[in-house]
Amino acid sequence: MPSVDRRSAGTSRARARTEEPSQNELAYTGLRERLTTLVYRPGEHLNISTLVDDLDLGRTPINQALHRLANEGLVQILPRKGVVVSPLSIDDALHLIDVRLANETLCARLAAERITAAGLHTLERLLSQVEDAVAQRNLPEVTNLDRLFHEEIAQVSGNPILIEILKVLHARSQRFWAISLSSEGHLAEVGAEHRAILKALRDGDGAAAASAVTAHVLSFRQALLQGRRETVFATALEG
Repeated sequence: MPSVDRRSAGTSRARARTEEPSQNELAYTGLRERLTTLVYRPGEHLNISTLVDDLDLGRTPINQALHRLANEGLVQILPRKGVVVSPLSIDDALHLIDVRLANETLCARLAAERITAAGLHTLERLLSQVEDAVAQRNLPEVTNLDRLFHEEIAQVSGNPILIEILKVLHARSQRFWAISLSSEGHLAEVGAEHRAILKALRDGDGAAAASAVTAHVLSFRQALLQGRRETVFATALEG
């Protein structure tokens, strides 16, 4: 019987695992996308068997993903009641905006000091992709790219604690972004605001970067408050 090189076989399996997303990660990203783009509506009860069918994944990775999403505030796991999509509240949105203003202005100042050519290239590429998604009216992609743009600025800041704080804030804000970005007028505003942030970062101007981020977050606040009176927001709140 031919001998088997166990170390080689183990290395091959390890390499395969690193090349493909794990089942847990697939469940997490799949559920997160459906939650943040409002496929699963606020207040909706989520049936595990239905999620298994939707994602074509097992119960264990889905349950683990739901616990991660509960920590991010996107779902609630209630004893004897199961899993519920966290409701949307305008008060929650306004509280998030207050915290974002404090943290994202600090992030912008740090990023302006530490931005590299590679970081600028990444942000420029993301904005180009956003514009393509807007032209194609692909709102889920616009929302996702908007998140990636802000997360890249956080990475550039070089502060790991700030990066982690903003990751949670962006996760909890993304459903509100989906609502505000459903307005074509606001989409155009967001594009100009992103470009202003990028220009300030390119110039290495921390004060201008903080000012541009403040304008961007307050514009989101205004769009959200206006959207509260519109059908799309009422529908999202009702579930």
